[in-house]
Amino acid sequence: MRQGLWLAAVLAAGAAGGFLRSQYERDHFVVEETTVFTKKVRQPRTVVFLTDLHDKEFGEGNRCLLDAIKKLQPDFVLIGGDTMVVKPDKARLETTKRLLKGLHQICPVYYGNGNHEQRLQKERKLYGDLYDQFEKLLKQCGVVYLSDKSVNVEEDIRISGLNIEKTYYRDWIPGKMTQNYIQKHLGEADRDRFQILLAHSPLFFDAYTGWGADLTLSGHFHGGTIRIPVLGGVMTPQYQFFLPCCAGTFEKNNQYLIVGRGLGTHSINIRIYNKPQVVAVKLMPSGS
Repeated sequence: MRQGLWLAAVLAAGAAGGFLRSQYERDHFVVEETTVFTKKVRQPRTVVFLTDLHDKEFGEGNRCLLDAIKKLQPDFVLIGGDTMVVKPDKARLETTKRLLKGLHQICPVYYGNGNHEQRLQKERKLYGDLYDQFEKLLKQCGVVYLSDKSVNVEEDIRISGLNIEKTYYRDWIPGKMTQNYIQKHLGEADRDRFQILLAHSPLFFDAYTGWGADLTLSGHFHGGTIRIPVLGGVMTPQYQFFLPCCAGTFEKNNQYLIVGRGLGTHSINIRIYNKPQVVAVKLMPSGS
């Protein structure tokens, strides 16, 4: 009897500790920098990458987040999607509006879709004209919207935003993407400029590199929810376990995939050893 009570007490204390730890982490983001060397850029750039905010605010109007980004003095900010929570009873644009207005005062902003933005577009019977409001908001805030579109930044960088269809977000066993899918949506990659690809899911690195992306920026997996030393992220939103690509920087033949841990949470409101993350990418000419 006493052993049972002792075990219950230990489990309860562990659960309480985990809850408090998660609550603390969710409110305290970190800024993490990585450097990419390439012959294709002519001068150093600082790029800030944000993903999976899910309506989270750090300070009133996201002031803490905006101040941290401003200190980095970025040349531009890239958003990888899922800034809002898309549930029929919680789909709102107010937090996104405050964030985008603040970012636009710092530097140019480019926005690629996540699975949540695409739900707004595809499921209009459920969300009404919210997608149209979202598009209008981006324009009002001076944000460049890359919905299956590309744009050149000066003479040496091209940024493309890929819309990923629902089958590739399927739980357990998602569809297999090929580079032909990307080419169908975006056309040919720019082989002369440094080609940045905003692709919300990190699962398809081979397809992204095959298409010609020099740097792919992804999110979606929230760092694996709970991170364990050596083993990495425990579970993705698609119920895949211990995937190496939950977070971090990956390289193959001088082509890079950076997977952000995101800034918010969604259905599973847990973060343990997995603080929200702002990614700062230093693009450096080779030999610098």
